[in-house]
Amino acid sequence: MVDTIKNIKVYTTYGTKSAKPVQPKISAKLISKAKRPLLVVSSAVLDEELLKRAVSIAKKTGMQVAATSTSIKGFLNEDVKAKYINIHALATYLGDVDWTGLDGEGHYDLIIVLAHKKYYINQVLSGLKNFTDLTTLSIDRHYLQNASMSFGNLKPETHLEALDELIENL
Repeated sequence: MVDTIKNIKVYTTYGTKSAKPVQPKISAKLISKAKRPLLVVSSAVLDEELLKRAVSIAKKTGMQVAATSTSIKGFLNEDVKAKYINIHALATYLGDVDWTGLDGEGHYDLIIVLAHKKYYINQVLSGLKNFTDLTTLSIDRHYLQNASMSFGNLKPETHLEALDELIENL
């Protein structure tokens, strides 16, 4: 008898191009070399430990933060450039080469995503992958196959360690 229920891991493919797995040190180098990076966060960033690291990344690099959902609450009293925007509107704007960004200083060249629902952000990344020339980097806990590069699937504590290593190398 063939046992067909042992390996039940879900394999999802979105076309032929999937995200390259990336280490925190390489992610930090990519962020450091970007001319106009944008950190896009969602409500899961309101977790105290995750918020601390997101704020640290924004402060250390001086990058703009696009706070989607209710995540703007975590950045109000921090000294970072954070603005609220709907994720769908942001995806549309990012596809417009004439858009000058949330701060009016020009288009972004690297989109970094953190603390999103996987099923939600993957659709946004799919649009960016297929209809723009933007580089996208997921520093989230889950592998996001529609990003250009992504951390793998990590346990929560390992994810925080990876973010710490990224911050250390910025």
